[in-house]
Amino acid sequence: MKTAASIAKGAWLIVLLLAVWEALSKFRVLDPLFFPPPSVLFGTLRSLTMSGELGHQITRTLERTAVGFGAGVVAGVIVSVVLAVSVTLRQATQPLISALYSMPHLTLLPMLMLLLGVNDVARVLLVVLTTALVMVIQTSDAIRGIKRDYVDMAVNYGAGSFTVIRKVYFPACLPQIFTALRLAFGRALVLTISLELLNCDDGLGSMIWNAWQTFAIEKLYVSIALAGVLGVMFQGLFQLLEKRFVPWTEPAR
Repeated sequence: MKTAASIAKGAWLIVLLLAVWEALSKFRVLDPLFFPPPSVLFGTLRSLTMSGELGHQITRTLERTAVGFGAGVVAGVIVSVVLAVSVTLRQATQPLISALYSMPHLTLLPMLMLLLGVNDVARVLLVVLTTALVMVIQTSDAIRGIKRDYVDMAVNYGAGSFTVIRKVYFPACLPQIFTALRLAFGRALVLTISLELLNCDDGLGSMIWNAWQTFAIEKLYVSIALAGVLGVMFQGLFQLLEKRFVPWTEPAR
């Protein structure tokens, strides 16, 4: 019941905007050629779903995102632990990490395709890099932010290294790790769709590009909207997981 109520509270503005859009298109305040009414878009959505095209395109986008995101999370956490332990290594790699994080990652695609070929390996590797950088920055900060007093207290009470990691470091870092996961997945999904726009045979990005090239306006709107819906769905999923595994961080109502 609470979930349904939360969805209703968050959806009223979208419903209102769709209703206004529908009315403006029907009365031709907005040109239906460039702003087709939502009723037409829902019909296009149904047709794409029934034909199986939509499911295929979404699946391909999520496959690339999931592989890149998963590998990036693992790599990012491992690197974060290493950098948190070694001050020398952290100081040496900080300029490189800052430079890679700040630059537009799409600019690296030509170089990766030159080395690896025009295929999914180059695209997924770029998603891995993007995800790993977010995880490294967020997780490293979380580890370094743990108060030394907590660690010393656990050691004084006889806790071993594994126990300290499990009982002190992991619970203390978990809230920021979930924040990193949300940020990293959002970036991974955006980058995947952007890569599909540039040079790809399938996926939501490719669907958006092909719709623009063929002036399939309804298909273009539906594709863009679905990209946003995917982002909202997965952000909501990460929030539910955070409430489940990190209940002490839930803000007061």
